[in-house]
Amino acid sequence: MYDGSKIIAGLIVFVGLFTFPFLYNMGKASAKPEPKIDTPVIQQLAEKKCVEPKSFMRAEHMKLLNEWRDSAIRKAKRVYVGAEGKEYTISLQNTCMKCHSNKKKFCDECHNYMAVKPYCWDCHLEPKEKKL
Repeated sequence: MYDGSKIIAGLIVFVGLFTFPFLYNMGKASAKPEPKIDTPVIQQLAEKKCVEPKSFMRAEHMKLLNEWRDSAIRKAKRVYVGAEGKEYTISLQNTCMKCHSNKKKFCDECHNYMAVKPYCWDCHLEPKEKKL
């Protein structure tokens, strides 16, 4: 080996640079957020159910909202039939945000945790939260 010391030094630098992000962030994982659904409207509901089951909404709400947008805007269809056969008005502000009015604690916590920037508020008015 003519340049063995240079190769070994290069490998050490490469391994150091490659592992730095992992070592730097070790033990810094943040806790998974739990959305707060204790709004006054939800507390007053006799049957505390969303348009779809909780597991579906956690995993697929973004797809559902996109389908709602396409149905309402492009097809003029304003009624959604849930898995249990109940009908709901397709409306982010009047259906979803009616119950989930605490946007900062319900929407923003999870979206910030996942580093996702939804574009809902590009068209819709962002809900004003009441100060206690």
